[in-house]
Amino acid sequence: MTVASQQPVPTTKLTGRDLYKHMGSPKKIVAPMVDQSELAWRRLSRQLGADLCYTPMFHAKQFATVEKYRAQMFDALDGDKTADRPLVVQFCANDPETLLQAAKFVEDHCDAVDLNLGCPQNIAKKGKYGSFLQDDWDLIYKLINILHVNLSVPVTAKIRMFTSKERTLEYAKMILSAGAQILTVHGRTREMKGQQTGLADWSIIRYLRDNLPPDTVIFANGNLLYHEDISRCLEATGADAVMSAEGNLHNPALFCQPLSYSTSIPAHEDIDVLYPRLDILLRRYFNVLKDTPGEASRIAAKSHLFRILRPFLGIHIDVRAEVAALHKQSPIEDFATITEHVEKIVHNLLLDQNNRERDIVRRSHQPLDDSGAVYKDIPYWRAQPYFKPVSGQILYGGKRKLEESAEIPDNADKREKLQVVSTKQAASS
Repeated sequence: MTVASQQPVPTTKLTGRDLYKHMGSPKKIVAPMVDQSELAWRRLSRQLGADLCYTPMFHAKQFATVEKYRAQMFDALDGDKTADRPLVVQFCANDPETLLQAAKFVEDHCDAVDLNLGCPQNIAKKGKYGSFLQDDWDLIYKLINILHVNLSVPVTAKIRMFTSKERTLEYAKMILSAGAQILTVHGRTREMKGQQTGLADWSIIRYLRDNLPPDTVIFANGNLLYHEDISRCLEATGADAVMSAEGNLHNPALFCQPLSYSTSIPAHEDIDVLYPRLDILLRRYFNVLKDTPGEASRIAAKSHLFRILRPFLGIHIDVRAEVAALHKQSPIEDFATITEHVEKIVHNLLLDQNNRERDIVRRSHQPLDDSGAVYKDIPYWRAQPYFKPVSGQILYGGKRKLEESAEIPDNADKREKLQVVSTKQAASS
């Protein structure tokens, strides 16, 4: 494909608010993640309430020039109009012509193409893409504009913020002026990663909402741990929708219930819906995986098992060993064996009357910050959020810790008994 021969497409393609409505006015969105939002995971997430999904981040140069990579990452069923829509395909790139060449391969199989301007990892720094482009506004403009002018589908962008809200606003305005039709804002700077992750700043997303044209479509990314955080985020930011990465990976049922648009926690949560038992969730994932074609879903499965089963594997180390032994050529029967093993363990756990009595969600007695967020203790045999360890402690904020002892099952992993403190430096989700 020679990109130079491409002619501008008619400007009748969907823009901004019309694109958002065309995609069903989504509220709950699965984020683009490296090798982790592939087809099988998107299918599972859609079953569990996701309204819109992004593909994994694809490397534009490899996608454009390496047929094997392209075939592995984007199979025939990816973007299928009946099975995998609405869908946004995301690329990282630093060369406009190469980005366009890559995007041309997918424009007939998605609703929009997204430019990754948010990846904060060192590999992005070395490759000069993701958040490490945010100091080169001329290049970003060219990357977005070439897609805006030449693709038959709209272009969108996912960004991180600057430390200055005013600088972030000017950045957002530039990206929109280049032709981006939807702006996803991760409320963290590029320095906020790993041990320095911290809490996403919803106030800057609100600042963008209040200072960009009212019709601008904004998706908010960051701080989704529990289902009620969705409504909390929408209310705090004024965004059109929320996007989740880590929260979705550890508990894909995060999106399961319809939104109540209330920031309060219901008196009685449906534990089986919002925090499904791991044996039931794993069986559901396995049933999707075995029926999903393509290499990408099978390659990603091992990582998904580690995340889904994270609270479980520290206790049942025999299952951990089975998951660790998986590789990209592992037959589907190996996944079936692990699924059956987990089912047997959970079944036997719940034969114990003590465990059945503990099979409830316990909340901290007081909000942990001014937003009303609370910590919940969820039985380890159920899906739950991930709290990033910082300096050897599992943090849920700053200084207050949840009571331990009876709130945690006797056989729980000792690491789960570390201090749990307020949301000011919470997990990255």
